[in-house]
Amino acid sequence: MKAIQMVDLKTQYQKIKPEIDAAVIGVLESSAFINGKPVQDFADNLSAYLGAKHVIPCANGTDALQIAMMALGLQPGDEVITPSFTYIATTEVVALLRLTPVFVEVDSQTFCMDPEALRKAITPKTKAIVPVHLYGHAANMEAIMQIANEHNLFIIEDNAQAIGSDYFFSDGSKKKTGTIGTIGTTSFFPSKNLGGYGDGGAICTNDDELAAKMKMVANHGQSKRYYHDLVGCNSRLDTLQAAILNIKLRELDNYIAARRKAADYYDNAFANNPKITTPYRADYCNHVFHQYTLKLEGVNRDGLCEYLATKNIPSMIYYPVPGHRQKMFDSFNLPQKDLMVTDWLTERVISLPIHTELEDEQLAYITSSVMEYINQ
Repeated sequence: MKAIQMVDLKTQYQKIKPEIDAAVIGVLESSAFINGKPVQDFADNLSAYLGAKHVIPCANGTDALQIAMMALGLQPGDEVITPSFTYIATTEVVALLRLTPVFVEVDSQTFCMDPEALRKAITPKTKAIVPVHLYGHAANMEAIMQIANEHNLFIIEDNAQAIGSDYFFSDGSKKKTGTIGTIGTTSFFPSKNLGGYGDGGAICTNDDELAAKMKMVANHGQSKRYYHDLVGCNSRLDTLQAAILNIKLRELDNYIAARRKAADYYDNAFANNPKITTPYRADYCNHVFHQYTLKLEGVNRDGLCEYLATKNIPSMIYYPVPGHRQKMFDSFNLPQKDLMVTDWLTERVISLPIHTELEDEQLAYITSSVMEYINQ
């Protein structure tokens, strides 16, 4: 059995090596390292895949969030509602722009924003909502959109962990996550379901005016070279990453299928164990399993992590310290939040290896090792 990794990017690369190598060499030979043709090709291809009118590539997923908020014209003091149970980038950008983060509770099953908690958090200062499609499962966007429309609020979907997921509306229609709200953002960090071989990100929208503004923001606030009409930043996807992502985008649905197959194996192995709750799969979306995250009850989670490590099985805690308990927000003098579900989850979640290259032998070894510890 080969070594188990949280994400096996090397084996994945080997399967598409000829195409990747040819694409990289093509960029090197063209020497168009910035804004080369593959960048626009990738934007067009991703736009077609997502069903979004506009895709603006950028340097990383954090920049994508920042550019989105800058383009919406949010001002210092404006309140932005976001879950506390997420990676820090989501709320870090809110703080960076001197907006006011408002942390809300998540649903204990989906790990995503609780619509009722969202509704209760809205004030006259609220300007935007940032739902996070965490671990590959979509937030309840139909309910969130209804609330946003009632209060005339922007929605920025943080789709960094769920690209490729379909969302099914009650009227029978469907859309890709990231294309439902005002703006969608994503990341191409290597471990993502659609990952490059370095940093990268993208923003999508169906709004022509917003798209034009976000392109300007990402390019020093200019639409014509040396004429800077607004304050912007410098954030672009380099040509090498775009060339690689063009190839991997063709494989994304296959990658998702492989992740779901591994998740099915885990689900079956852990079924009916009272100490383990496997990931919930709502009827309104298809889970794309960026992470495979269990909830444990009556189990020493740190002890399990240590035990798995002795068996050369990696595991991770996403996320041990939620946003509302991070020191970086102390200066904002935010009201103390009592987010019981979020705190409860941070003490109980554990993520097991999940990627496109997991083999049954590895999955059997991982699941049997987990059960050995839990049943001892």
